[in-house]
Amino acid sequence: MATQQPTSLDQWSDVMPKLAELTDTVLFGDIWERPQLSKRDRSLLTIGVLAALYRTEQLRYHIARGLTNGLSEEEIGEALTHVAFYAGWPTAVNGALVAKDVFARRREAAS
Repeated sequence: MATQQPTSLDQWSDVMPKLAELTDTVLFGDIWERPQLSKRDRSLLTIGVLAALYRTEQLRYHIARGLTNGLSEEEIGEALTHVAFYAGWPTAVNGALVAKDVFARRREAAS
């Protein structure tokens, strides 16, 4: 595998092996590796888009990835606040709940 993948990939790759391959080679192997944007910036963009689209399960993974890629909890919270004004309060509140859970799980795992 080219890079770290969403943990859910193993949950569906047997149903859609080609999509899993494309996720690995194109999305994470090519797009995420392009030098024009840092992984940190890509994470911030991805979190905003996934929150706006109410894609909770993917958002959960990408918030954790964003922390790994150098975003702070405060920056993620600020991004979700910004989303509220462009995509609506419910999407931002949902994102905040997902972020809160991800932050708590990471703290718990670190201790």
